[in-house]
Amino acid sequence: MSDLSSATRRIKSVQDEIGKIIVGQNEVVEGVLICLLGGGHVLLEGVPGLGKTTLLRTLSRVLHLRYSRIQFTPDLMPADIVGSMIMDTDDRGSKSFRFQAGPIFSNLVLADEINRATPKTQSALLEAMQERTVTSGTTTHQLESPFLVMATQNPIEMEGTYPLPEAQLDRFLMKILVRYPNRADLATIVERTITKDEPILEPKLDVEGILSLRKLCREVLIAPHVQDFAVDLVMATQPDQGHAHPLAKKYIRYGSSPRGAQSLVECGRVLALMRGRTHLSVEDIVSVAPAVLRHRVILNFDAHADGHTTETILPEILKGVAAQATASR
Repeated sequence: MSDLSSATRRIKSVQDEIGKIIVGQNEVVEGVLICLLGGGHVLLEGVPGLGKTTLLRTLSRVLHLRYSRIQFTPDLMPADIVGSMIMDTDDRGSKSFRFQAGPIFSNLVLADEINRATPKTQSALLEAMQERTVTSGTTTHQLESPFLVMATQNPIEMEGTYPLPEAQLDRFLMKILVRYPNRADLATIVERTITKDEPILEPKLDVEGILSLRKLCREVLIAPHVQDFAVDLVMATQPDQGHAHPLAKKYIRYGSSPRGAQSLVECGRVLALMRGRTHLSVEDIVSVAPAVLRHRVILNFDAHADGHTTETILPEILKGVAAQATASR
């Protein structure tokens, strides 16, 4: 019990410290922390100026982690991300090759406007995101833990962009929509802008602390009915399954992969710990489901023709599965 209360308190202190810089956006901050503690990666979608870049930079200071930023552009090459072999010459004139590590070798990596790079460059992240390794020639280099890729994309400027392939989208634990702040938060942002004193951030966790929290998250208990709920929810998005929701059969082309069910459980465990519990609940699954599933569902032409998006379809599927789970208890 002491470990639980201590973990919840430490996570809350990190959120409060980030709040000194990031105003509002509590759901975004919570989602990024869930991905970090869940051992996954996060995709943020929002218009420029909402604090996406500032968030990760602030997180690196609060958690005392190494941070790097990669600005994705059409001319960016894979070697600019993972690194390349360079030739060294010693005092005697002998030449040898040495691997020069790229910016991917950090704890927190910001892939800014990831959809502006070509598919070849985007794919350079795949091995690093999934295997936590980088292969150069015949040598495989291990990335340090913890390792989080936070990618951002702008939803309004589609000209000159390359949509992320589904295989890479599926490797993001969550896709979080960054929305505009409300009036009170916007007023606070303006007040802080005109204030001369800049907030001083204090490190609240280190690598050892993060890894211990990860271990504690994996000890969160999962009851059979909660596990069944996660499985039923994923299967309800798959149009060719007998348990598919009517909206899935009508509007979804491809449903969530099995990785979606794994992600629901992993993210739910972290959220349960944040809420001070050592067991996963259906409510935790419901809370993380939109961010976990929205990028794992591909809609068909009829959905677009009828004006539907994942934001209109997923809540209805979630509601239907929750009603069935309640009725079966």
